[in-house]
Amino acid sequence: MISIGNLEDDFDKLAECDWIVEVVVENLKIKQQLFKRIEPVRKAGSIVSSNTSGIPLKSMSEGLGADFKTAFSGHPFFQPGALYENCWKSSAVRIPCPEVLEFMADYGERILGKGIVWAKDTPNFVGNRIGVQGMIKAMKIMVEDGISIPEVDALFGPAMGRPKTAMFKTGDLVGLDTMAHVAKNTHEMVTDDEARDDFVVPEFVEKMIEAKMLGKKTKVGFYKTDLTPEWKKIRKVIDPATLEHTEYERPDIACLKAAKAAKTLPEKMKAIVYADDKYGRFAWKALASNLIYSANRIPEISDTVVEIDNAMKWGYNFEMGPFETWDAIGVKEAVDKMQADGMAVPEKVKAMLAAGNQSFYKLVNGSPQYYDFESASYKPVTISANIISLAGLKADNKTAKTCKSASLVDLGDDVFCLEFHTKMNALNGEIVDFMGEALDYVDANGAGLVIGNQAGGMPGAFSAGADLAFMAGLAKEKKYAEIDAFLRKGQGGMQRVRYSKLPRGRRALWPDPGRRLRNLHRRGRQDRGPQRTIHGSG
Repeated sequence: MISIGNLEDDFDKLAECDWIVEVVVENLKIKQQLFKRIEPVRKAGSIVSSNTSGIPLKSMSEGLGADFKTAFSGHPFFQPGALYENCWKSSAVRIPCPEVLEFMADYGERILGKGIVWAKDTPNFVGNRIGVQGMIKAMKIMVEDGISIPEVDALFGPAMGRPKTAMFKTGDLVGLDTMAHVAKNTHEMVTDDEARDDFVVPEFVEKMIEAKMLGKKTKVGFYKTDLTPEWKKIRKVIDPATLEHTEYERPDIACLKAAKAAKTLPEKMKAIVYADDKYGRFAWKALASNLIYSANRIPEISDTVVEIDNAMKWGYNFEMGPFETWDAIGVKEAVDKMQADGMAVPEKVKAMLAAGNQSFYKLVNGSPQYYDFESASYKPVTISANIISLAGLKADNKTAKTCKSASLVDLGDDVFCLEFHTKMNALNGEIVDFMGEALDYVDANGAGLVIGNQAGGMPGAFSAGADLAFMAGLAKEKKYAEIDAFLRKGQGGMQRVRYSKLPRGRRALWPDPGRRLRNLHRRGRQDRGPQRTIHGSG
């Protein structure tokens, strides 16, 4: 369904397009020249957007007509694409008009299956403004405190609810030149930012970029892999002081061991940031500066804590956003420590605590609410009609069946979700039995089944597979007949799901509406509701 063209021979074909997306190099003049070419070609009513990572919409659309501006918006798609930021600019001519924003938000969620973050037309919008500040600031503190790159990545990895790529592996993945470009671009434009210096890239990173040590794209960055004459891989990491790569050694950090022993993510975070050693102090300073920075960016870059948290979760794959993290480590405890350390805590946060509000989020009758700085009150977290919240549905008594290891949740439109909730969603005998019961129930009462979850044992864990601890216990006791019986039950259960006559899926509920209709019509059912998408660890 893709036709390939170029900007010389095929430019006039843009006149046939309903949505034109610009993704050229991050250079204002080049983008302006391209939009001036697009303006006379585009048809009336078409939408034009930029995939810019941070150049203001107002600057890109300068000199263009009012009709173009009302149809112009920004949609920075994040990699791997769970999110895009829907950006706008308020001015004499609205960029874009509200109808365009509403349409694009609906299209992005319902058709593309993406989470939408509403961002204002500010440098690097929401995700990169918060994310890059956190990374560059941490690099500077690392150099000052004498912490190594592997130690930073160990501290700011899964134990802090971050991806395994943590900070420096993420930098290698994105590219040091790209990361530095975003930082410099921000520094140039945020002249009134109280933390503007946090976007000045450390000297050792500048030297790496000059030496073309850019990360994955050049096969050498903060990390690299060498081969011995015997073809053995040796992983190496750079020393910022010498710019020489030495063999990687796994860090031995006491507070990290304590974090790994903790059961919940908040407990893991507290074990690290409140540890009284140089690693805990480093992690605390890096995290606290980013929490304060995030609070100070409201309402500059976005109006609510929810938008910032979603940007970091969906765009950077954090398990918790900044304000959720603040709740996890204790808002009052963190603020007391910030003040004791001489940090400038935002007045709006101090006012929230003074009024007796101890957290940025809370549950009211099973429904989430967030603290709104403008009104100094809690407001319901708005959940789009296009997004399914399993927690919200269960709070509304939409659980059709449940057991200790799994639940069957009514999603509406005669579609049900089979959700596992064992550790890492591992499969056990109870789940296998429950799957059979779920299939019987949906066959009698529904039209389709989704197997998925939004709160797995770890980020992105659909299922870790069979419960190996259970299997190991049987093997240790030499209960081989019971192992055979479990395997036989599991195989039968999986085959029954595979060959079920029900339409079924993982992660999303039929991203292709036509396929959904075809599947439902095979069973003689009518499609009675909107297409929806599950976001999260599904």
